[in-house]
Amino acid sequence: MEPRASLSREHRLCNGISPWLAPVAMVVTQDLALPGYFAGITVLDRHHLPASGPVLLAPTHRSRWDSLLLPHAAGRRISGRDCRFMVTLDEMQGMQGWLLRRLGCFAVDQSRPSMTTLRFAVDLLKASQQLVVFPEGRIKRDDQTPIQPQQGLARLAQLAAGQGVRVPVVPVGLAYQHRPARWRDRAAVCFGAPLTVLGRGRDGASAFSLELAGAMEACERRACGAIAARPALASQPIEST
Repeated sequence: MEPRASLSREHRLCNGISPWLAPVAMVVTQDLALPGYFAGITVLDRHHLPASGPVLLAPTHRSRWDSLLLPHAAGRRISGRDCRFMVTLDEMQGMQGWLLRRLGCFAVDQSRPSMTTLRFAVDLLKASQQLVVFPEGRIKRDDQTPIQPQQGLARLAQLAAGQGVRVPVVPVGLAYQHRPARWRDRAAVCFGAPLTVLGRGRDGASAFSLELAGAMEACERRACGAIAARPALASQPIEST
């Protein structure tokens, strides 16, 4: 019954990964768009990326290019599996939404996540998928704003753990020579050592979010150093809400 329930949730949230559109999108983004726009892309510490099993990628969010850089650094050609993105409702509108739904992306209402969305995310992790959640929620172009992850990712990892799925959370730093990224900039992606959510409830999620913020900051600083970009401001303590 569970596989059928999972399939039902997928049909309600997205169209899965199109067998014809995904390869076309890969050629357009990975072979044309990225090398055509950027002068070079550096990937650091890829050995931190688990080769198998479920994984939650937790990247900084600085540009719309982030969603193309992550598959470049960790997608099908590198790891043998796709990056499944959890995105905001705003990103699933119009033609962009039509495309994203057919590339395996699905939306979450950040103010009130539905159980269908959360259960589908856990379904993907149970199936040893690679799930991407931007902990900051939205693009932050201001490098004076500290990294402050929302607690949604931590609570998702807690939910998965409650169903017997221990998920490594891999912090990821993305950097560009300028903000916003400019044509012929260099870009960098840095993977951090996997983290594990140990605590439970709100306090556990808050503590993990604070740990994750520090790890994301460290990854972003390392990525910035690789391309001589200005690093982001140090993260600040996260207050429970």
